[in-house]
Amino acid sequence: MVQSKTPGALFVRAGIYLVVGIFGVLCILPMIHVLAVSLSDRASSGGGLVGFWPVGPNVEAYKQVLGSPEFMHSLGITIQRTVLGTALNMLITVLVAYPLSKTGREWRGRNVFMGLTVFAMLFSGGLIPLFLTVVKLKLLYSIWALILPGILPIWNVILLMNFFREIPRELEEAAFVDGATHWQILFRVYLPLSLPALATLTLFAAVAHWNSWFDGMIYMQQADAPLQTFLRMVVIENDAARLIRDPGQVVQFSNRSLRAAQIIITILPIVALYPFLQRYFIAGIRLGAVKG
Repeated sequence: MVQSKTPGALFVRAGIYLVVGIFGVLCILPMIHVLAVSLSDRASSGGGLVGFWPVGPNVEAYKQVLGSPEFMHSLGITIQRTVLGTALNMLITVLVAYPLSKTGREWRGRNVFMGLTVFAMLFSGGLIPLFLTVVKLKLLYSIWALILPGILPIWNVILLMNFFREIPRELEEAAFVDGATHWQILFRVYLPLSLPALATLTLFAAVAHWNSWFDGMIYMQQADAPLQTFLRMVVIENDAARLIRDPGQVVQFSNRSLRAAQIIITILPIVALYPFLQRYFIAGIRLGAVKG
C-alpha cells in the first residue's frame, strides 16, 4: 500500500502514533505498579508507599503463592481447562465454519443453519436454563462443566467462515477434479491456507478460557475452583490467608503484595504468549470484515 508522505499526512500519522503510545503507556502503568507492589516489603506495600519501583525488594510473596497447594491446584485446573477447551473449540469451529462457507446452491440447508447460528449468537436461554442443563447432564462439579457449555464459540465460527470464503474457489474445484473428498479439501487445502486465522482464533479461545471466572464460581466447588475464580476469592473477598504457606515469613510481605503476586503470576502466561502470535494479528483484523 502506497502511503502519502506529504507534511499533512506525516503530521496526522505522528498524531496517531502519539495517541496510541499514550494509551499504551496508560495500559502498562497499572501492570508495572502491581508488579512493584508484589516485590515490595510489608511496610511499603501495606502503607501505599509503592509507585512504579519496588521498595525493599523481596520475592517472599511469590514464594508463598507458588508454594500454596490451593493456588497450584487451581492453576492445574485452569491449564487443563484451557488446553482441552481450546482444542475442542477450534475443532468444532472448523467443522462448523467449513460447511457454512459454502453457497446455498452447494448446500441447500446452508441458509437455514446460518440463520440458526446467528439466532443462537444473539439470543440465549439464560443462566438458569443453562445451569439446569448442566445439572441434568451430570456435569456439575466436573471440568466438563467449564468446557462443554461454550464448546461452540459462534462469533469465531462466523469469522472463520468468512476467512474460508476468501480462499479461491479454483483450488477447491481443482481438488475435486483430482478426486479429493471434502475432508481432504478441508485438511489439505483450507486449513494450511488459514493458519493466520486459526492462530488468531486459537489465541481468542485460549484467553477466554484462561480469563473465565464466573462459570467456575457457579459450576465448581471452592476446592476445585479454576485460577481466576480463586483469584477473585483472594482479591475481592480479601481472603489472602489461604495463600500463606509459612506464617513465620509474614513480616516480609503484606496481604496486598500477596494478592499482587498472584495477579502477576495469573496474567504472565497470556502476556508471554502474545508476542509469539503478534504477527498473526493483522490477519486477525481482516476477520472482522463480516459478510452475509
